[in-house]
Amino acid sequence: MGLAVALAALVLAAPALRWLFWDATWVGQSRAACGTAGACWAMITARAPQILLGFYPAGHGWRVGLAVAMLAVGLAPLAWRRRAGLTMLTAPIGALACLALMGGAGILPSVPSAYWGGLALNLIVGAVSAIFALPIGILLGLARRSTLPVIRILASAYVEAVRAAPLIVVLFAAAVLVPLLIPPQWSLDKLTRAIVAITFFEAAYMAEAVRGGLMAVPQGQREAARALGLKSWQVLVFVVLPQALRTATPALVNSFIGLLKDTSLIYVIGVLDITGVLRNAVSDYAWQGLEPEAYIFVGLTFWLLCFGLSRWSAALERRAARAQGAPS
Repeated sequence: MGLAVALAALVLAAPALRWLFWDATWVGQSRAACGTAGACWAMITARAPQILLGFYPAGHGWRVGLAVAMLAVGLAPLAWRRRAGLTMLTAPIGALACLALMGGAGILPSVPSAYWGGLALNLIVGAVSAIFALPIGILLGLARRSTLPVIRILASAYVEAVRAAPLIVVLFAAAVLVPLLIPPQWSLDKLTRAIVAITFFEAAYMAEAVRGGLMAVPQGQREAARALGLKSWQVLVFVVLPQALRTATPALVNSFIGLLKDTSLIYVIGVLDITGVLRNAVSDYAWQGLEPEAYIFVGLTFWLLCFGLSRWSAALERRAARAQGAPS
């Protein structure tokens, strides 16, 4: 039965593979260079710099790579066993990465955020939002478990209100309503408002993951720690929170995956991420009619990134299982 299914899948996949790879055109300066039998990937290769970096000035692409590397370092503590909480201390790395991108301060030439774009922008928005959303989510998760009614009610109201709203509505509110409600001298550019909106939106989902992890820690752990003479904050930081974050790791990584995919929505408010760059490309007369190739490329790119995150999550779970002496 399994062999029959595999053969059927191969027969059905063969035409798709021919269209995607074997009969495809990979190099060209317009659609006229492409054949009719296969996909036209010439648009992707011709627009590769814009797809990766947007419209960032030539000769300064290394700054984008540096910023992405710094943000990866900011997220690295999540890969360390029992060190996930250190991510709260790496939030300033996000600010340094933004400095590398923006320039100014007499250090690097200034590059307005309107020139940022492409896949690098998706990674930057996702990483910056994750770095700041995780500590906010941890604080909200702790607040929802607080013994103080006011703190618990306010945190619960925020989390439930945010989770009930679609992200696209939050992004439109950040892009359109916020400039009308704050003084002009406090105005932020559109990309910054989008990052802030995504950060606080995803923090609400991470708060629920953290709250679930906190509820999974046995009460006996807290009592034993207090019996050893630990103070309340020591019990929380050294006993409860590490166990809660380890339990919440699958849900948190799922939130990271959702966050990365949600970065594609910034296109609807006029920020040219990889989706926006390719939409602009297919609107060019030279590449009109190549929407299938554009969306397939975007879909495969996000699938590869999210698949990598899911494999990383599985590795963390196996490591945690080995640490607890459980079978992986």
